Amino acid sequence: MTTPPAPLASLLLRVSAAAVAVAPRRKSPATAAAARWAGGGGRRRTRTRRCRAAVVEEAGVLLPKEGEGEEAAEAAAAAGRYDWKEEWYPLYLSKEVPDDAALPLTVFDRQLVLWRDGNGVLRCHEDRCPHRLAKLSEGQIVDGKLECLYHGWQFDGEGKCVKIPQLPEGAKIPRSACARNYEVRDSQGVVWVWVSDANPPDEGKLPWFEPYARAGFTDLSTVHELPYDHSILLENLMDPAHVPISHDRTDWTAKREDAQPLFFDVTERTPRGFAGYWGRTSTPHLRNLLRFEAPCVLTNTLEYTDKDGTEQCFSAHFLCRPAGQGKSMLLVRFGSTLRSPLAKVLPTWYFHQNACKVFEQDMGFLSSQNEVLLREKVPTRELYLNLRSSDTWVAEYRKWMDRAGHGMPYYFGHTTLSPPPVPAVVEQAPAGAVAGISASFPAKGGVGTVHAPNPTNRYFRHVVHCKGCRATVKKYTSLKNAFAALAAAAVAAAVLAATRQWKAVLLAASAVLAAASYACDALVSLLTTNFIRTHRRL
Repeated sequence: MTTPPAPLASLLLRVSAAAVAVAPRRKSPATAAAARWAGGGGRRRTRTRRCRAAVVEEAGVLLPKEGEGEEAAEAAAAAGRYDWKEEWYPLYLSKEVPDDAALPLTVFDRQLVLWRDGNGVLRCHEDRCPHRLAKLSEGQIVDGKLECLYHGWQFDGEGKCVKIPQLPEGAKIPRSACARNYEVRDSQGVVWVWVSDANPPDEGKLPWFEPYARAGFTDLSTVHELPYDHSILLENLMDPAHVPISHDRTDWTAKREDAQPLFFDVTERTPRGFAGYWGRTSTPHLRNLLRFEAPCVLTNTLEYTDKDGTEQCFSAHFLCRPAGQGKSMLLVRFGSTLRSPLAKVLPTWYFHQNACKVFEQDMGFLSSQNEVLLREKVPTRELYLNLRSSDTWVAEYRKWMDRAGHGMPYYFGHTTLSPPPVPAVVEQAPAGAVAGISASFPAKGGVGTVHAPNPTNRYFRHVVHCKGCRATVKKYTSLKNAFAALAAAAVAAAVLAATRQWKAVLLAASAVLAAASYACDALVSLLTTNFIRTHRRL
């Protein structure tokens, strides 16, 4: 009989993978080509690889095999060409899609608009008006139709233009005046889009998560916008070894002294992903099942028997949509057959801000990792020093990229790569006093800027995507202002009071009201703050 895991609130800090087989850095033709792509740094990298190989061999770590790049290319050819467009991509949590506004979203370089028609049915089109290329997501929903903000053209749920105000009476709307339509599905609370140009939706590829169909299974779901590539995000979520260090004391379970070797057992490799078991060497009876499925779905499930002999299940689902170069959208879902006592006491926004804190703690070094990959332009084998006891899933994922990446707009694999032809321009966040003011007035995006969302601000990364947290910010902002006004009124009344007794009562009341206003402001700041990395004193 095993012991149940940590509460659901802390499951985020426990999910991922580990340890990798790395191997001698011998220079294959693919490696040499990568060095040439880097622009004359091949000789320097050769010396670096020899140095690293010596260190790794002393540590007893397995290094890459001779000709591994060629083997990856042959495996990719044998599996058939992967096409990223022949997939379902997670767009949004269905409960978070606005009822009265259009939502701009991106899959790789595809700009889409998601909205609900007059019957509440989800619709998706290319985010471009056929008239003059204005973004349809900037428009509004009028009588169940999506109206372009530029000239008022209106489109129905199928993308057909049904109204052009500028047409003469009796004139027909051109048949070409239509917005390109994309098929969407609402499955288990997630909106998925099929982006194929050539083929109808393949329902067999639509992800289905069995634990969420179980009776009594409850979940906590959040949406986060992150400033780095989705492959970097997936790597991070596959890496449980970083949790005790990066998230030390973030909740009640992550502690740096618990960092330890992990065990891994890869049980399945397919053209569409891989799966296997992992766990801590100190608790080998708790075996997590991790599964990666193309194009961007990662699940981690822990099943165990509680002290009463009841089968319990904890499951985490990470849906990592590529939202353009250097950007990703993460839909996180934590589910359990056993509800945590904390979930019954603490409000939902508390768990959301805790999840924000976790992703913030990783944000700095993941963004810099993204920058190095783009700058160096070599496969990860030349840059990473993967360990058997911590990085197995990372290596498996990059090797899968070797097999499937040739069918993507850009990718970085273990031995091969195809970098973006034109690197994206990444907007920098406000700094110093401007960042502080931006945190106080998050809806403005900062001072001296033209509504440039700050990627380090929780408001832009999460709150704008969460109805519950937006309502919380609005509620407590109103309460803060109300308490502050009442406190001021109490002070004014104390000045005018005729007796010392009333003066004391009114001043005490003003102090309580001011404290309440401050508490509301502190709560709002939890959901709208800019992230600044702090380190616990050891």
